[in-house]
Amino acid sequence: MGILAWLLLLLLCQEADGDSGDGLETEEVAAVLRESISLPLEIPLDEEVESIIWSSHGRLATVVPGKEGHPGTVTVTDAKYEGRVSLLEPGYSLQISNLSWEDSGTYQAQVNLRMSQLFTVQHYHLRVYRRLSQPHLTVNFEISREEGTCNVSLVCSVEKAGLDVTYSWISWEDGTATAHEGSVLSTSWRPGDKALSYTCRASNPISNTSSRPIPAGPFCADADFPSEASTSLCLLVKGLLVLSLFVILAMGLWLIRVKTRCKVPKMKKLKRNRMRLRKKGKPGPSLA
Repeated sequence: MGILAWLLLLLLCQEADGDSGDGLETEEVAAVLRESISLPLEIPLDEEVESIIWSSHGRLATVVPGKEGHPGTVTVTDAKYEGRVSLLEPGYSLQISNLSWEDSGTYQAQVNLRMSQLFTVQHYHLRVYRRLSQPHLTVNFEISREEGTCNVSLVCSVEKAGLDVTYSWISWEDGTATAHEGSVLSTSWRPGDKALSYTCRASNPISNTSSRPIPAGPFCADADFPSEASTSLCLLVKGLLVLSLFVILAMGLWLIRVKTRCKVPKMKKLKRNRMRLRKKGKPGPSLA
């Protein structure tokens, strides 16, 4: 009698486990928008399946296995999935085609076993994603003339990216790759620095894409940004201007001195002539 009661208790515990589906993990499934996905179904070994009930926020479809090698039949009970649901033999996995955003969510498969009068439950979480297009890059830069640096901000984005998108920046220097996580990369550049190139990489669970390499230096090398060459040129021009001023000043002084020398002998000669005229006009002493 005690053994019979123990067997009855064990059977009730098994039925409770089968009804609730406790202990079963939810399988994460990633799918592509407008494409197809299959929800894999695990059938217990040496067990005959009587029916499979698929549901998602309500009953979706009922599957009845075929007999004597015939394919199973699918009866769709949700109009939203009409014409988009099929079976993948021989495991009775459910295939959904032409996926839309509304197909994302939780799914459940209840497998009813014929001989044991039990059922198992399998859970799924379907996420629908779009294949990512090539990233779009935005460059913002600000020149700090006091520090002689150019601060660069690179922004990476993907049109209609959706959820669960991660961004990273890859830069190469001397054959070594350096990764920077995030959609925004801030860096600085100054004349004489090595011009690094940066590539943005965007990823989601079903695709990844990269941008073309973009160098940061050329955005800062405008006509007004000071560089070593422009600084040398400025110094050279300033030196030539100072030298020209000295040359002009020296020539001016020389011309003034020459003019002064030319005027002095004429004045002396004129004075001498006047003295001679006075001497000639003076009457001499009389003999009387």
